Amino acid sequence: MGKLNKKIALITGAASGIGAATAQLFVSEGATVIAVDIDETNGRQLAHEVGPRCVFHKANVGEPLEVEAMVRFAVESFGRLDVLHNNVATAGAVAPVGDMPIEAWQRAIAVSLSGVFYGMRFALPQMVAQGGGAVVNTASVSGLAADYMLGAYNAAKAGVINLTRTAAIEYARKNIRVNAVCPGSVATPPLVRALGEGEGRRLLEEHHPVGRLGLPEEIARVVLFLASEDSSFMTGSIVVADGGITAHTGFFGHPL
Repeated sequence: MGKLNKKIALITGAASGIGAATAQLFVSEGATVIAVDIDETNGRQLAHEVGPRCVFHKANVGEPLEVEAMVRFAVESFGRLDVLHNNVATAGAVAPVGDMPIEAWQRAIAVSLSGVFYGMRFALPQMVAQGGGAVVNTASVSGLAADYMLGAYNAAKAGVINLTRTAAIEYARKNIRVNAVCPGSVATPPLVRALGEGEGRRLLEEHHPVGRLGLPEEIARVVLFLASEDSSFMTGSIVVADGGITAHTGFFGHPL
């Protein structure tokens, strides 16, 4: 028996990166997974590769009606929803606050923060009705401290962290646990494409005390821990998995 044997799990942003790695791991641990993404091509390919206990559902998490429909799809298809992993995010524009395009700000908040709220808004009543569940939100170290030129992303991820805590205390006595993971820089397809293999990637890797980027599979294992009974006494926890970035003041480079 796996850690999620016979559980029904819904994962957003599942077409690639952390979401795809989590879908694969959840299925290997006995769950049935609804893999949600706006990217239908890669989402369906993932479901095909993972096997019959992974089904794809297309949705834009920035649209509340689509999020309501994805939760309804999960419940109507499988009778319940045991785990929700709110994982979708977008950075918006890379710009100083004073130059941030309004549309980029609105999109980052709509997807990266409101999308998490919508997921919980529609999943939590179902979990209450069925007697329990677990929510794992993907936040970021960028919600714990600031990055130059990423004000919209920073604000959204900081919001995810405190929204996680709020939902956790509100639903703790309903047998529902709500936690968040804060990754550092993870080698997801968008980041790898943006960095390439040049100096930018090397500098980012060196910024991590471990000297490398994280792997999606490494974050997926943290999500599994928070979704499973292994973390049964944890709720409202913000778990950092960042290769040591937030342990460092940033004043000096690696001495070795």
